[in-house]
Amino acid sequence: MAREREDLTLLGSQHTKYPTDYDPGVLESFDNKHPDNDYFVKFNCPEFTSLCPITGQPDFATVYISYVPDQKLVESKSLKLYLFSFRNHGDFHEDCINIIMKDLIRLLDPKYIEVWGKFLPRGGLSIDPYCNHGKPGTKWEAIADHRLANHDLNPEPVNNR
Repeated sequence: MAREREDLTLLGSQHTKYPTDYDPGVLESFDNKHPDNDYFVKFNCPEFTSLCPITGQPDFATVYISYVPDQKLVESKSLKLYLFSFRNHGDFHEDCINIIMKDLIRLLDPKYIEVWGKFLPRGGLSIDPYCNHGKPGTKWEAIADHRLANHDLNPEPVNNR
């Protein structure tokens, strides 16, 4: 099978190397063929893991990433490897979620992005950090402000933690 895109090095590779620590360098993007359309792309990562920076204990979460692309889209295998790179990374839940969002903003410069981590409890307490960003000077800046103020007004039932 011929490769259509020379700049995508991970997609289709049979020799994937999994990062052993946080590595934003594995992220890859490709051109959005529909930059004039506003549409959401959503990723759900139900097997996200990182380490507590104090105790070294593992933290488990589902990470939701939703964005409205502008000129670039994130390549999904590179995103999977990037999220996997947090497995041995020690950072607080809030830091991990903000780092993910900022790395994706640097890569994609999306119109809008939100990242929500729903961590399983440790010590009887779950932490669910949420962050978002709308491109300054666009309608998405106001949408981000509104979404942040209202992001959890109707929380889903929690039946798995």
